[in-house]
Amino acid sequence: MLKKEVAGGPRGHVIIMDSITKVTPQDSGTYVVSASHGGASSGEFALEVPLTAAFFNDAGVGKDCAGIAALAMLQERGVAGGTVSHTSARIGDAQDTWEHGVISHVNEIARSLGIAPGRRLNEVLLQLVGS
Repeated sequence: MLKKEVAGGPRGHVIIMDSITKVTPQDSGTYVVSASHGGASSGEFALEVPLTAAFFNDAGVGKDCAGIAALAMLQERGVAGGTVSHTSARIGDAQDTWEHGVISHVNEIARSLGIAPGRRLNEVLLQLVGS
């Protein structure tokens, strides 16, 4: 299962992982791009470590917005969060998410950082970390 740093700069580091279950305390303070769905269970894993931001796949959003439920959970804890569209990146494939993911949803903290739907996730994160 893929987990690797793909970018780093004076303002942070970006780690991609096929599953948010691979987040560890060593990832503290990073921008994590996970290819997991953005549901509540993924939000719970993301909140186990103090991340700067966490990104997921929207999984088609789903019934009652279940595919993006993690965004509100992150917002409540002061963490930026977003999803990429399921039509732009494969669920479970972090490399594809990094290379092709287009932001579909963000929480207000992410929006305040300039992260907005319709933009390529990798371009936004490279800019944020100063890479």
